[in-house]
Amino acid sequence: MTSDVITAAADKLWAAQRDRVPIAPLTQLYRGVDVGTAYGVQQANLQRRLQLGATLIGHKIGLTSASMQQLLGVNEPDYGFIVDDMVISTPTVDIKWFCAPRVEPEVAFLLHKALRGPGVSAADVRKSTEAVAVALEIVDSRIADWKLTLADTVADNASSGAIVLGEWAPYTEALALPQATATLTLNGNVIESGTGDAVMGDPAAAVAWLANALAEFGTELSPGQLVMSGSFTSAAFVHAGDIATATISGLGTVSLRFT
Repeated sequence: MTSDVITAAADKLWAAQRDRVPIAPLTQLYRGVDVGTAYGVQQANLQRRLQLGATLIGHKIGLTSASMQQLLGVNEPDYGFIVDDMVISTPTVDIKWFCAPRVEPEVAFLLHKALRGPGVSAADVRKSTEAVAVALEIVDSRIADWKLTLADTVADNASSGAIVLGEWAPYTEALALPQATATLTLNGNVIESGTGDAVMGDPAAAVAWLANALAEFGTELSPGQLVMSGSFTSAAFVHAGDIATATISGLGTVSLRFT
């Protein structure tokens, strides 16, 4: 794909996010858009955000569980970026900031040591992790009606919206993240529960996958960065007035009200 197409696609997604008006899938608007092209679109909008003053603080991994892959009709994970203004530190958020938000429970990793592939393992991730936290990710799609392919969601920063982080807990093997249970609730009603092994067998394995994937572009996971490792469950839509809560055994609970 030409740089002109990447720029045009990035412009469309930028406008869709700014105006909260979803667009048709890029794979329909532009002939031949593939996953490689989509990461180029994603990077173009990351650079735009950085130029406007945002700070890159980490990465998110998406589509790590079978339930999420089935939900979106894809068969492999993807990844996106997290900048500082994507972190919600208030108990409420205006739902108008999003197009069609969904929520999902995850474990966030905070790194104290760089991870650079290839060859990074889950054991390497555990050794490089300073702390972990329960997190609620708000996923959102600037593609209308969530009718997208893998390339569409990749271009759209892996359908990211925002994140809410719980308290960081020092990482220890005793946390046994593959066996940890996450529960997603809306307005006090349990929507779904799942265990950490739904995330590529181990949330740390998902982080290792990301480190190895980034190595193809000469990029590493840096000390001080956080990594959202992927959802334990499928994602649930939220609407104004909803209170979404993610609970992970051993890590606690985090909630957010949509107004």
